[in-house]
Amino acid sequence: MAVTLSNADKALKTFYLEAVAEQLNTKANPLLSAIGQTTDDVWGKEVKKLAIYGMNGGVGAGTEDGDLPDSASNNYEQFVVTLKNLYGTIEISDKAVRASENNSGAFVSLLNAEMEGLLKASSFNFGRMLFGDGSGKLATVISANSNVVTVDSVKNLIEGMKIDVRTSTGDVVEGAQGKRIISLDRVNKTVTLSSAVAGITEDAIITVQGSFNNEITGLGAIFGSGNTLYGLDKSKHSWLNPYVKTSAGEISESVIQTALDTIEENSGSAVNFIVCSWGVRRAIQNLFAQSKRITDTVELSGGYKTISYNGIPIVADRFCPEGTMYLLNTEDFKLHQLCDWQWLEGEDGKVLKQVAGKPVYTATLVKYADLICARPIGQGMISGITEA
Repeated sequence: MAVTLSNADKALKTFYLEAVAEQLNTKANPLLSAIGQTTDDVWGKEVKKLAIYGMNGGVGAGTEDGDLPDSASNNYEQFVVTLKNLYGTIEISDKAVRASENNSGAFVSLLNAEMEGLLKASSFNFGRMLFGDGSGKLATVISANSNVVTVDSVKNLIEGMKIDVRTSTGDVVEGAQGKRIISLDRVNKTVTLSSAVAGITEDAIITVQGSFNNEITGLGAIFGSGNTLYGLDKSKHSWLNPYVKTSAGEISESVIQTALDTIEENSGSAVNFIVCSWGVRRAIQNLFAQSKRITDTVELSGGYKTISYNGIPIVADRFCPEGTMYLLNTEDFKLHQLCDWQWLEGEDGKVLKQVAGKPVYTATLVKYADLICARPIGQGMISGITEA
């Protein structure tokens, strides 16, 4: 059968869409695979979730013939966030299509390669967003010379990524929009851009192209120093503030258990998932070895296997900040979405569209979603841990 754009369009809609959605929802990241996804509480372009906090006040003890306790219903507040627009795009040249039009196997290989690239890029960025604060900030500039930029961390950067460089106040540096990362020196923390840019100064920030303040509300927003969370003032709602221990130093079972106990005492929430940096996981493994503790392993949804502490899985994630451990109850988190991953379709129902003025066809995967934690007080973070 001759390969046509129509055949490719049908393949993207049927065969590839389901496979890609499953991969992104369950295989992209262990933490993401542990978080439920729902279309509940989505109203138009926003998520409006009614959050219950504290306790019902209509209880009490009394005398045999005395007054009954006054009624006092649950305490409610409304979380409000705007659905974030998450995109992933593939590109196929007209030349590639024509070269394989009489070879269906070659064209399938071409589509497979494009989809694998899309999955890799989407998994990287979605996993990174889970630990962000929604701002999209990837790194802070230390210095710049022509097209070589030195940054404070390259953890969130990768070759091929297209980025914007912005001032510390968020304005785009002139000529520094949509630049591609050509190479990274991970030891010296330098980034080589596709072309030279003048005007990049110290304390400028790097974001993914067009993503500034447009990313999902990740752990950085819950544990960060911002004054608001989900539209509410954190200073007026103590239950919006999670457990935080800083400057922890050498990790110990006492430090971990104190965090778990405090979280449960303050919120009634039981931690069921621990995520940390690679160096912290090595420190925990050393701790277990020194205490001759048997290192149990557990299997998570998505097929992930990991070590555990008293039955709680401990997962290392490349995007978790250095020296940091998050103690979470994943049942309190939900990814609220308007729909699951879908292809953007034109009026003619096609997903593959020609780029105006170019011999190229593109298809764009989209999801409208944001992450909400219903009980921030039931989560915890230990930072400043000495890594191994």
